[in-house]
Amino acid sequence: MPLDYATAIPEDAAECVSLRGRTRQNAIPEERLRAVGITVESWAEDIRSGELPGHVCRQAGSMVGYCFGSRRDGEIVVLALLPAFEGRGIGRELLARMVRDLSALGHTRLFLGCSPDPQSRSHGFYRHLGWRSTGTVDKYGDEVLELFVPPRQPDSAR
Repeated sequence: MPLDYATAIPEDAAECVSLRGRTRQNAIPEERLRAVGITVESWAEDIRSGELPGHVCRQAGSMVGYCFGSRRDGEIVVLALLPAFEGRGIGRELLARMVRDLSALGHTRLFLGCSPDPQSRSHGFYRHLGWRSTGTVDKYGDEVLELFVPPRQPDSAR
């Protein structure tokens, strides 16, 4: 079955919250998200306002993964994928779309929090794609990785 990629819309928020609790590593159930202030409503509003741009991937109409970033500071906020869809390049494609979007917004340095455990899938995934450790840890105990992207040239310069 073909995969369909799309820009996230506010109506995707409920499915994003549900999927987040069903990932293989770093699954966060809805009640834990709610405890830190992330609800379907707040996620939908962040998409609607443009603060949290993102991309989703669907197969046969069902969401299988997504990636969101912060318009404000260039953080990759979340990349989540259902376990059955790992290893197919979906995460890489979602991340690449988000990197392009944040770059188009003027960000030349992107960052994210990643498990410091070398056994974690995310540990090798991001490093393989060129992300590098900053040597710092965020408030969740995740290692902060960064990626520098070249500034976007204005359309008239192309």
